[in-house]
Amino acid sequence: MNRITLLSSLVSFLIAFFISYNLNAASGAPCGHYLSEGGLTEGQCDSAEVDPTDIDSLQRGAQIYMNYCLGCHSLKFARYKRVSEDLEIPLDMFQENLIFGDQKLGDLISIGMDSKESKVWFGNKPPDLTLEAGLRGPDWIYTYLKSFYMDDSRPLGVNNKVYENVGMPNVLIEMQGEQFSVCKQIPQIASNGGIKQDPLTGEQLTIERCGFLEVREGTGTQAAEEFDQSMKDLTNFLAYMTDPMKKERETLGVYVLLYLLIFTILSYLLYIEFKKDLH
Repeated sequence: MNRITLLSSLVSFLIAFFISYNLNAASGAPCGHYLSEGGLTEGQCDSAEVDPTDIDSLQRGAQIYMNYCLGCHSLKFARYKRVSEDLEIPLDMFQENLIFGDQKLGDLISIGMDSKESKVWFGNKPPDLTLEAGLRGPDWIYTYLKSFYMDDSRPLGVNNKVYENVGMPNVLIEMQGEQFSVCKQIPQIASNGGIKQDPLTGEQLTIERCGFLEVREGTGTQAAEEFDQSMKDLTNFLAYMTDPMKKERETLGVYVLLYLLIFTILSYLLYIEFKKDLH
């Protein structure tokens, strides 16, 4: 019986540990035809570096979402008041600056767009984004937001390297500017992983590769670094929306694991004492 108790405690501890690990593991979909800065890897997402404890970032992300995204994408599993409290934004300030129309603080974050009309305009109804970060992963969302480029062959004039032939317009073009898909010279990689060199001159050998993204200077209101930070803030906000209790859950998880560890040790010591009595 004591062995069963001991084994049960160990199993419980291990299960709790791996569940906690998996909930916090970075996961998400691959990033389509997106090319990293060096151009050596296709489909690898950039890191969003989400931080649920960064309140300033979450506040900036909420501001961007309410102003640029909420026209089409609802957050119907969340309420304005909960967001205001979690992000430490005074209720009156939130009501005045981040709630549009006649909606109240206690309302769910919904949109007024008609679903039938949206299908006509975009080919499909824009999805609710409350749980999108859990589905796609924060890195995917961050990379997707940065990867729109001008494409005259598309109905809305833009395409996306992460989500090819997307039906969404680039609502962030005002901030980012006009971005184009261009070709660049990149180093040739040898079979051993090194960079190929000319045997006579010693210079690096290059090859042309297309698909890089380049913003036309002076077409956006934000510099490249500023826009990247804005997209990290927006992604951080969407990650918070998916798991608003993450900070509390992680804190509670630590206490649960400590309890299970202590309980396992005490169970083992108790088992040793019982074993002595049996012999």
